[in-house]
Amino acid sequence: MANGMNIRITASLLVAIMALSGSAVATPAFLPEDPKRPVDKISHDLSIRPEQFTACFRKVSPAPQGTRPTAERVHSNKAILLSCLQKANANITNDRLDEVMDRYRPGRREAQLPTNE
Repeated sequence: MANGMNIRITASLLVAIMALSGSAVATPAFLPEDPKRPVDKISHDLSIRPEQFTACFRKVSPAPQGTRPTAERVHSNKAILLSCLQKANANITNDRLDEVMDRYRPGRREAQLPTNE
């Protein structure tokens, strides 16, 4: 009887682990490099898949948390991100990207204003 109970508990745990790991891998909710951005919402708003946004965003270099980017970093990141995203959806414009990213960026547009360096 104890063996039967152990098998049921083990099976239940395996099912739970598989369910959790499957949903976590399928669509990343947040990027490890930028944990405050909801990838699923951003990609939906840009009409691309979360994997496409994640792949493009990994190519940019966000300013460290709590700091503002330099003007050079802002322009460089925008060029990298926009050109990559446009390969996934040619209808993404600079203005649309700004609109969507500002919606989900902590601190909104003000957080992206470059320093005077």
